[in-house]
Amino acid sequence: MNWRTTILLGPCLVLLGCRKDIGPDAPLVDTPYELDVPNGFPEPPLRGDNPLTVASVALGKALFFERRLSRNGTISCGSCHIPSSAFSDTVALSLGVDHLPGLRNSPPLTNLAYHTSFFKDGGVPDLELQVLAPIHDELEMDHDILAAAAVLSDEQPYRTLSQRAYGRELDAFVITRAIANYERTLLSGWSRYDRYLQGDGDALSSAEVNGMNLFFSPEVACGECHSGHDLSDHSFQNVGQYLEYEDPGRQRITLSEADAGKFKVPTLRNVTLTAPYMHDGSMADLGEVVDHFLSGGLPHPNRSVLMQEVQLTTEERSDLIAFLAALEDEGPIDRTP
Repeated sequence: MNWRTTILLGPCLVLLGCRKDIGPDAPLVDTPYELDVPNGFPEPPLRGDNPLTVASVALGKALFFERRLSRNGTISCGSCHIPSSAFSDTVALSLGVDHLPGLRNSPPLTNLAYHTSFFKDGGVPDLELQVLAPIHDELEMDHDILAAAAVLSDEQPYRTLSQRAYGRELDAFVITRAIANYERTLLSGWSRYDRYLQGDGDALSSAEVNGMNLFFSPEVACGECHSGHDLSDHSFQNVGQYLEYEDPGRQRITLSEADAGKFKVPTLRNVTLTAPYMHDGSMADLGEVVDHFLSGGLPHPNRSVLMQEVQLTTEERSDLIAFLAALEDEGPIDRTP
């Protein structure tokens, strides 16, 4: 079973456990989770049917790092989304339970609470449903969420946290919702760049300020797509990485030739921690990425009109990269005990 099949089966799996023993008026023996939202960020839209609570987040964190969600107990979500790498991986393609490479480079999992589509092709519209895909994907965890729940349901802390957060034993319903809630708490917005925006003129060096001005200038135009509090507009763009893409990107979902080679614009927050880059992890460092965008990319028919050749001096290129380094959070992304 591949992950596309999983997505089709996902709602059925979740519905197997939905609402039989927890009604809309059933009280949760729990307390609300106080989400620490970065200054200048809007409040993230949360799901009314999956309240963000202390127990649900604690349960989700434990499950995120639980290797028994994989078929042979060797990898967890955290194996490919490493906290020290802004919840991304350090290799081009992460290896699954059978040491086979996955389809795409593992993205960072920050500010997902604001996203309305998931994966690099936007094929999943729901963070809870997203949890199912890597668990069932034969190239990743290659397991059955129902079987995993049966093994874990009587163990602590899962047993107590599940009852406290959702009023039921651990099952597929609980696993998907708890992990999604933990992921919603992974907010990134405490960088030196953010302090500069909030009025701390000393937060950035002169070189970094120059790099910031270049980044948002009409000529360089990085800020056209890497905008807003997440430094991404979450659109899908073809950046001329290849003339022919082995991975069709967004076209896999829409089946439209106009979407061939288009991938979701990634956040640039903590970008210095998330190498290698691009959907296939084919660019090893930021210098290679910057040079690609300054070149305008290859003339693929779907290449974004924003991809134009830009001439920068050696110093300006250095300043641009220096600014990107200022997007690294100064504190931990994971603030859950």
